[in-house]
Amino acid sequence: MINNSNLKIMSIFGTRPEAIKMAPVVKKLEEAEGIESIVCVTAQHREMLDQVLNLFNIIPKHDLNIMKSGQSLSEITCRALMGLEKVIKEEKPHMILVHGDTTTTFAGALAAFYAQVKVGHVEAGLRSGNMYSPYPEEINRSLTGRLAHLHFAPTEGNKENLLREGINQKNIVLTGNTVIDALLSVVDDKYKFDIDLLNKIDYENKKVILLTSHRRENLGQPMKNIFTAVKEVVIKNKDVEVVFPVHLNPKVRKIAHDILKDIERVHLIEPLDYEPFANLINKCKIVLTDSGGIQEEAPALGKPVLVLRTETERPEAVKAGTVKIAGVEKEDVFRLTDELLNNKEEYNKMANAVNPYGDGRASERIVKAIKEYF
Repeated sequence: MINNSNLKIMSIFGTRPEAIKMAPVVKKLEEAEGIESIVCVTAQHREMLDQVLNLFNIIPKHDLNIMKSGQSLSEITCRALMGLEKVIKEEKPHMILVHGDTTTTFAGALAAFYAQVKVGHVEAGLRSGNMYSPYPEEINRSLTGRLAHLHFAPTEGNKENLLREGINQKNIVLTGNTVIDALLSVVDDKYKFDIDLLNKIDYENKKVILLTSHRRENLGQPMKNIFTAVKEVVIKNKDVEVVFPVHLNPKVRKIAHDILKDIERVHLIEPLDYEPFANLINKCKIVLTDSGGIQEEAPALGKPVLVLRTETERPEAVKAGTVKIAGVEKEDVFRLTDELLNNKEEYNKMANAVNPYGDGRASERIVKAIKEYF
């Protein structure tokens, strides 16, 4: 048994989505009496990660800075694993916290296992059931689950997934999702954007669609289908505007520009920092996305989400009615988007459904569970 007065907890993350969801946990750890909080970033993403660190005023003690242009999954894994081995040996933490499903997550859990350090898995238990979608996240998340000692499950469904896989119930803590904690801390109805274009959009009288698409499995024809459907929605509906913060991936940018550039009322903009992005979700009417986190964030703000994928590891949102799977076929994406824009009853049903991802107190529950564990 370790005395709570000298607990050393290390949080490891490397991408912008992880940083957003781990930021409220880190802040709670910093406030907690008897805990020494250490942050180590791999910087699997660089610029996008730094934006979030600055927003939440988090200063990593260790920064591995592993990002290289065109890096493969194997390179990310190897560089993260080697760097983390040294940091863990130096710090000797009592527990390492990793988040979700990135390559950094799996490498962090594996490095902790090699050093025989306990692992806490934040956002545990999500499963799509398809090992190649999302790729490589589904397997990263499953393998991390095999290495973790404490599993912080956002929903009852996530908990059930873990129980089915043989995880002991006493090691699973139902928390809600930390992204709601982060979101509620930055959204402001009076928010003003730095980009003038976003301030000029008439959110009250226009039907504004927020579009995001970047997943590996959608590159190529699926993404062409999605963007063509969006183009046709805009042409048909004269009161619709689309804001698309285009991912930095050159392949995504090429497809986006080939299909959507110069289309009236479609705004292709650079990726946004988290704070303006969260406030853009708050101002738009509906969200079209292949992202995971937005499926949790948008419903917390009453925004219906169409998922541009064939399956989701977040079925609770589908069951709750806050999210619909639109798939990647042009006709399906067009039909479901057009229906949401023009069928008030269908829109209200999704907009008013109860978000299954919690009350904004997930981080508090995680820190309490860590203290109790030790």
